[in-house]
Amino acid sequence: MTKSIVISGPPAVGKTTVAKELADEFGFQYVSGGDVLKELALQHGFDSSGHDWWDTEDGMRFLGQREENPQFDRDIDAKLLEIFKRGGTVITSYTLPWLVRGGSESNEGSGDCSGGGICVWLDGSHQSSSKRMQSRDNMNPEEAYKITKSRFDKNKTLYKKLYGFDFGSDKSVFDVVIDTDHRTAQQVIDVAKQTMRDLMS
Repeated sequence: MTKSIVISGPPAVGKTTVAKELADEFGFQYVSGGDVLKELALQHGFDSSGHDWWDTEDGMRFLGQREENPQFDRDIDAKLLEIFKRGGTVITSYTLPWLVRGGSESNEGSGDCSGGGICVWLDGSHQSSSKRMQSRDNMNPEEAYKITKSRFDKNKTLYKKLYGFDFGSDKSVFDVVIDTDHRTAQQVIDVAKQTMRDLMS
């Protein structure tokens, strides 16, 4: 069975761009964990349209609701886990790399996505992510930095409480870590493609 690829990393690091390019390169299906969550938000009365919705006040309010009701995330992650197991898919997800291995604590250091896929962490600083958001969403530098930092911190707290792993700190679950800070978007894409070719050959 063809393996799936999971792309994770901090907010605004370029996960969607890399994932779509990899899906095109290898003829895989592309699935956005964020889009699945946005569909859920829509069902709960949020106007979750627009690629930058997560960075709005409404998007942050939904994040607050997720903190209060963890069943949102559990349902979405269960759905993504099933998609992962089918193979032939590139998925963007904050949580999946830890969940496909049954949690970081019991599998620390084993270094493989349970044999069923390849997990990639796109590494990047808050400063780098805020620059991408500033350019993408026409924000000023201070606002972009504040949003990326807030989203990262809130997600880290949420996933620690929900699943017990340290988002952004525990990278033992990843097969590949790609530094994005000193690379252009195209350079990151090129590195990701070559790395996947090597791992899937």
